[in-house]
Amino acid sequence: MLQKVNFQPGFNKQVTSTGGESQWVNGDNVRFRYGSPEKIGGWAQLGSVDITGRNTAIHHFINTNGIKYAALGTNRILYAYSGGIFYDITPLKSTTTLTSAFSTTNGSATVTITFASAHNINKGDIVLLDAFSSATNSGFSASTFDDNKFMVATVPTNTTITITVGSTESGSGASTSGGIRVKHYYSIGPAQEVASTGFGLGQWGGTQSGQFTSTLSSAINTSVTSLTMASSTSFPSSGTVLIDNELITYTANSSNSLTGLTRGASGTAAASHSSGATVQDASNYAGWNTAVSGDVITDPGLWSLDNFGNKLIATIFNGETFEWDSDPTAATDTRATLVTGAPTASRFSLVSTPDRHLIFFGAETTIGDKTTQDEMFIRFSSQEDINSYTPTSTNTAGTQRLADGSRIVGALRGRDSIYVWTDTALFVMRFVGPPFTFSFQQVGTNCGLIGKNAAVEVDGAAYWMSENGFFRYSGKLDSLPCLVEDFVFDDINTIPKQHITAGLNNLFGEIIWFYPNSGSGVVNRMVAYNYLDSSSERPVWTTGTLARTSWKDSSVFGKPHATAYDSSGTTATTDTNYVYGNTEGVTTYYEHETGLNQVKEGAITAITASIESGDFDIGAQGGIQDGDGEFMMKVRRVIPDFLAQTGDARVTLNLKDFPNDTAASSSLGPFTVTSGTQKIDTRARARSVSLKIDNTGLSQFWKLGTFRLDYQPDGRR
Repeated sequence: MLQKVNFQPGFNKQVTSTGGESQWVNGDNVRFRYGSPEKIGGWAQLGSVDITGRNTAIHHFINTNGIKYAALGTNRILYAYSGGIFYDITPLKSTTTLTSAFSTTNGSATVTITFASAHNINKGDIVLLDAFSSATNSGFSASTFDDNKFMVATVPTNTTITITVGSTESGSGASTSGGIRVKHYYSIGPAQEVASTGFGLGQWGGTQSGQFTSTLSSAINTSVTSLTMASSTSFPSSGTVLIDNELITYTANSSNSLTGLTRGASGTAAASHSSGATVQDASNYAGWNTAVSGDVITDPGLWSLDNFGNKLIATIFNGETFEWDSDPTAATDTRATLVTGAPTASRFSLVSTPDRHLIFFGAETTIGDKTTQDEMFIRFSSQEDINSYTPTSTNTAGTQRLADGSRIVGALRGRDSIYVWTDTALFVMRFVGPPFTFSFQQVGTNCGLIGKNAAVEVDGAAYWMSENGFFRYSGKLDSLPCLVEDFVFDDINTIPKQHITAGLNNLFGEIIWFYPNSGSGVVNRMVAYNYLDSSSERPVWTTGTLARTSWKDSSVFGKPHATAYDSSGTTATTDTNYVYGNTEGVTTYYEHETGLNQVKEGAITAITASIESGDFDIGAQGGIQDGDGEFMMKVRRVIPDFLAQTGDARVTLNLKDFPNDTAASSSLGPFTVTSGTQKIDTRARARSVSLKIDNTGLSQFWKLGTFRLDYQPDGRR
């Protein structure tokens, strides 16, 4: 007999496959529309190249001249995107003109730049070089340096940095040089969370348990670059040793000898040591007053982006705030500059509308003094004036400190209010006018935001991810029922919380959270909630492997935009925004819901989508899905039904006799289905059967209708 096989919309991953009768339990790159599953739309790269670092924020706006802009902030560079081109608008922290400032070595691509005084530049910062004149004994020319960006490779001292150029030194090596100008970009932060460092964490004298020791086989003086000891078996292949009070690094360990020594490491003094002196493994040495890693995690480099009319407002996480005027004819040739009078340290900012205040969250209590930063403190400008923050009787500037929580995590502009989350609570901030300017009301507790970018607002409601579930606020606080909750929260990596980001795809009624799973330090999974198709009885959730570090809905550009991060990627040296020595990966900027494939750098690849049902079986009366697995059934045919189909799709019947069996596909499958396929002959026999639909090729799309099975009972054994 023929019988329809119907499944409820959304995934249910709170049950086993056997318990998921009449339900979908797994899939990738699919969504539900009007209750039916379909493959998601494609995406195509915007711009011809990738950008440097990990992008953390996108902001779209249209200026008064009708020009559309996308602002993108990576952990190293701030970009303005318009007309298919990325423009570097990163603010400059300093510009220094140097003479006889760099040295090189024959055959090396490393250049050492020496400053006349402390430079305040960190490893990983970006420097832009120009105004090169000449160098003695060097094969490098002006084209090696002028108008080129470099990521600082090392900081040997507070007056020197090293960079890596695009070729090796062909001369004997420069020791003197002419002039060069160094433009230092503001530091934004690392691409990933890192363990913080501090002093005083090491033990007095540096003695730690578990370190290996041996003795010198012969005396050494202050200049030798190798040593031999009684046994080096337990010592690392490279590392550091402590002899008396001298730390010595080495690059190789072989036959009880350490070679490639650097004497007097970490500020100690090179000294002579006698035969029999104790050699102690100090590869993890941490003495008193030595900076060591702690348990506190330092946040990655983040931006918050908004616009105040034609001006882009960009705030570095826990740092300064900048403005970039998009109005001038040559705006893209200019850089962002500091907002005069604004706090110099705040977690993030946003612009309130329509009242037009610039609001800082987790800001300084004393403007200009970063040591007074209070992570629960809010400061806002006077109305229509982003440079005025001192409250007076004639303006609307002011401050407020929230009470519930240890830090403000995120804020979001809503329809008639601003949602402000701490790590434990939700507040609603509303403009009420003078004399108070804003009111603050706590509307939720034990519902804190997991990360700065993990919330969205749509149709007057806020949706967000907390550390213990998903929530919605639409006048009252609700915990969102979630049928994939255990799957997400049992596997999520909550250490890099700031990597978790939410996005709204209003075209399909989707709210998407992108997150790293437990085995990854970068985003590699997603979970989506369909707020249009969901009901209290049946919430519609999906999961998948789509990985995006930021997302912006379709309001300005007509399609959603998003970014993907490749931690090991590089860009072409022909790009004007190329950064030499980049070790922090690249970001690709995509337009979504366009076409059926992935398009990147001209290459087109297929998007593989799949969906799998729970097991269904046959009952005593012969009806599918009403049994308990006692009876066998024989499935002779599948009658496919697609509401829409482009190209081929595949149908697989997975067969089990017992719940813990490994599912085996029908011996005749998987079955290729085209728009003209009328039936599939299966010859499948099992106690329970599950259905899988997928595709693997280019330009394929499918939307399921209602499949039918031709089956018959086949006994108990």
